[in-house]
Amino acid sequence: MNASSEAIHAHHRPVAETWGSGGEAYDRISFYISDALSHAAQRLNAQPGERVLDVATGTGWTARNVAAYGAQVTAVDIAQPLLTAAEALSRHVRPSIDFQLADAEQLPFENRRFDRVISTFGAMFAANHHAVARELGRVCKPGGRLVMSTWASEGAVKDFFAVIGQFSDAPVPQPSPLAWGDPTHVGALLGDDFELTIEAGTNHSYNDNVADIWAAYRRGFGPIRQLAQALSPARAEAFRAAVDAYHAQYRTDDGLIHIHRDYRIIIGQRR
Repeated sequence: MNASSEAIHAHHRPVAETWGSGGEAYDRISFYISDALSHAAQRLNAQPGERVLDVATGTGWTARNVAAYGAQVTAVDIAQPLLTAAEALSRHVRPSIDFQLADAEQLPFENRRFDRVISTFGAMFAANHHAVARELGRVCKPGGRLVMSTWASEGAVKDFFAVIGQFSDAPVPQPSPLAWGDPTHVGALLGDDFELTIEAGTNHSYNDNVADIWAAYRRGFGPIRQLAQALSPARAEAFRAAVDAYHAQYRTDDGLIHIHRDYRIIIGQRR
C-alpha cells in the first residue's frame, strides 16, 4: 500500500484527518447505508478479471462488494486509518484488493487504466468537483462504466449536515458535496466524457433507539467524533441533544427508528 502523505492535496489533509478519525469503527456507518452500497455495486456489474477502481473506499465495503464479482479491484482513499481498517477487514477477499493512499482530484494511475470505476458517497466530498470529474473520466477506458452513489441535494442528509453545521465553526464547502445529487450539476461535470443515466434510490436503516445511533456515530463518524471532542462539555451535550432530536423524528408508531435517506445512482458509459 502506498502510504506517502504527498499523495494527498494539502487542502484535503484536514479532511482526511477528520474522516479517518473513526478508523475501523467507520465500518458501522457503512453498514447503515449498505443497501445503497450494494445497489451501486450491482449497477456497476463488474465482470471476472476486469480492472476496477473504487474511489474513496473508506473501510472497503464497496471494494469487497465489487471483488465478489471476480474483478481485480484497486481501492483508494485519502485517510490512512480507513485504509488500514479496510485492509484488515478485507484479508479474506479473493481476488485480493489493492488498497492505496490517493486523492480523488489527482489519481496516481495512467489514462484509460480501468474497465470500470465506482465511488459510493466518497468522491462527492472532494473539494474540487471539476478535478474529480476529470480524473474519473481520465482513468476509465472508452466503453467502460462509471457508477457513483451520491446523496440527494435535498432531504435527510442535507438536514443532518445542517445539524452538525450549527455547532461547527468550519466553513461550509463551496460548492456543496450535495451538488452531486443535482442532475444538472452532474451533467455539467461528467457529460462530456460519459453518456449518463441517473437513478433514484432510498437508503433504509433501523435502530431501536437514538442512543444506539449516537454511540455509533460518536465512535465511527469522523465529523461527529471530532466535533464532539472539540466542544465544551455543555456544548457537546447540546450537540448530542440536537443529533438525537434529528434522529427521533424518524421514530415509527411502534418506537423503531427507521431512517430513510434519498440518494442518486449516476451511471456513465465512457465515450
